[in-house]
Amino acid sequence: MELLTIGEFARLARLSQKALRLYGELGLLPPARVDEWTGYRYYAPSQLERARLVAWLRRLGLPLAQIAAVLDAPPAEAAAAVTAFLRVAEADLAERQRLAQFLIVYLSEGATAMPEQGPPSGQVPPQPAPRGSQPAPFAAARPEPVRPAAPAVPLTVRYAAGSDIGRIRERNQDVGYASTQLLAVADGFGPAGERASAAAVAALRQLETLGQPETPGMLGTPPTSPGFVPADLLNALSEAVSAASESVRSVADGDPAAAGSGSTLTAMLVSGSRLALVHIGDSRAYLFRDGGLFQITNDHSVTQSMIDAGRLTPEEAVSHPQRSLLIRALGASVTAVAATRVPPEQAAAATTPDLSLLDARPGDRYLLCSDGLTAAVPVAVIRQVLAAEALSPADAVRQLITLANEAGGPDNIACALAVISQAAEPGATG
Repeated sequence: MELLTIGEFARLARLSQKALRLYGELGLLPPARVDEWTGYRYYAPSQLERARLVAWLRRLGLPLAQIAAVLDAPPAEAAAAVTAFLRVAEADLAERQRLAQFLIVYLSEGATAMPEQGPPSGQVPPQPAPRGSQPAPFAAARPEPVRPAAPAVPLTVRYAAGSDIGRIRERNQDVGYASTQLLAVADGFGPAGERASAAAVAALRQLETLGQPETPGMLGTPPTSPGFVPADLLNALSEAVSAASESVRSVADGDPAAAGSGSTLTAMLVSGSRLALVHIGDSRAYLFRDGGLFQITNDHSVTQSMIDAGRLTPEEAVSHPQRSLLIRALGASVTAVAATRVPPEQAAAATTPDLSLLDARPGDRYLLCSDGLTAAVPVAVIRQVLAAEALSPADAVRQLITLANEAGGPDNIACALAVISQAAEPGATG
């Protein structure tokens, strides 16, 4: 059989030579012969069909690790694998559509709430599509006048938190905490991880004495009364996180046996309809709104930095050997983070948390959780639990922890959940 040079084969397969070399190294498409002197690669014409199939599967977005399984599977199993991937991709697209609608509404309302920074005269922010309709990302918004922001709605909160050791770990280093004003989840690591996570949450609890609600059950300081302005809320949270960082550092520095200990921290401080969010590490915060579940924090991990840089797909990150390494945490070492070979600017921010400000709405559900939940339970399943309105916050937290344990419970699990609703008007009954 006459063999084809790598250049000829690449042209016929409509692949680059670089891609062929990668597929060869991974065992997906090894060359038929490699010249022992020059190292030049030759391919058989019969390999063209496999090459085109690899290219099609890659274009579909299938991770390289899954492509090998599809290529070697019987036809029926291969087709079933592609069908399963398509279903996941469709679910992901639906989540992205819901996220896009959420952002359209959020950005639109942000513009109307700050007219001095709003769009120039004659321009209007995009209008959200009706619920149930398909979004049209490039459709022009109808010319409508910018309306003033709606008055703040008094809100109430129901909350719950829980923590569990899981099925594998010998100690529980996770902490979950919830109250009317504060939600927090901390995931400790190192020899004294349980002390580090407890210290982090304890330092934040001083915030509960600030802006106490005037009405029992109300969410923090009522929006119409004197109290926190947004900048004050973020400043208070920032100062409390600094205290939490000092507490965690004292745990690691005060005992040689505790060296290398630290903690993630994801926490939310509530005042009126404003939510101040702090995040460092790979615990997460999710918002369930209008049927969609949105991750509102970004993991501070080596694998997430690789995903952000386009060097890794989310599917490939699941089995990556560095998936548990953090690039930010309370008590983190800049030197240790730099050793993971992340960019210098990321290593320099090893102890710097993310701070943001959100607006709560009736019907919102905010879930804070450690990676013991998200590593074991698919996001689609978490969304189903949060969508079950009949579940109380405590029931939802218990169910999430149970699901993580039923999936093997490979890590400690911590959850904190707040369910936001509109406060009853004074004198209202029923």
